[in-house]
Amino acid sequence: MTPRFSVVTISYNQDAFLLAAMDSVLSQTHAEIEYILCDPGSTDTSRAIIDANPDPRIIRVFEPDEGPADGLNKGFAQATGDIFYYLNSDDLVLPGAFACAAQYFAAHPEVDVLCGHAEVIDETGKHIRCVWSEPFQRYAVATGAHVQIQPATFIRADAFRKAGGFDASDRGNWDGGLLTSLFLSGARIEVIDAVLGAYRLHADSITMSGKLAERHHANALRNFERLMGRPWDWRDDLGSRALRLAKHLRHPRRTIERLQKGPLFKAG
Repeated sequence: MTPRFSVVTISYNQDAFLLAAMDSVLSQTHAEIEYILCDPGSTDTSRAIIDANPDPRIIRVFEPDEGPADGLNKGFAQATGDIFYYLNSDDLVLPGAFACAAQYFAAHPEVDVLCGHAEVIDETGKHIRCVWSEPFQRYAVATGAHVQIQPATFIRADAFRKAGGFDASDRGNWDGGLLTSLFLSGARIEVIDAVLGAYRLHADSITMSGKLAERHHANALRNFERLMGRPWDWRDDLGSRALRLAKHLRHPRRTIERLQKGPLFKAG
């Protein structure tokens, strides 16, 4: 049976990139899709772009929210699919990604969350470099040494609901918070060596601007405590550095690319 994908995009004043994000979802093949677009009150042309698309697979949620995590929860509350996926309005899902995820989940019924890799693109869609998901190992994730790439992540609906969805109070690291909740609720998280999404960097993006860096750091420390059952201490600085070094030694080509292209995240 072909699984049904429930896709949520939250959009707030991102009309420059929204149409490309929508097209990347609606052009997916070999997949049944419902596409839930949430806009809490954009003042640009975002709502007009959404309203102008007659595709019957689109569900519009035009109501206020208490931030991105709350908006995503509002979207997924309307979802009826088997596999959940969410895409920021300035990112892309690559051709064939849904078919790849459907095939993997069918072959691995024991897996609840699938993470792939992603391209990094600029404002024009030009390729910059790649970013890579690493295995969800408790301590490596808790210390930030291993990350999983959001626009390349697919989640079984039952696992999402069991984990309780997003923490609506999280305003800085809701992606990592969700994966932590999934892991703690017993979800099995696996990584495949496939590039499934595209992560866009531009002047106003959260990553490039660093505008949520302080919140991200605070929530990262909270996720550490949730995963490890204790606060961060000085030994974890050493542990994080050791794990990052081990990762770079395992993947020298990725490390060289990072050195050549530079880090993605801007400190606040």
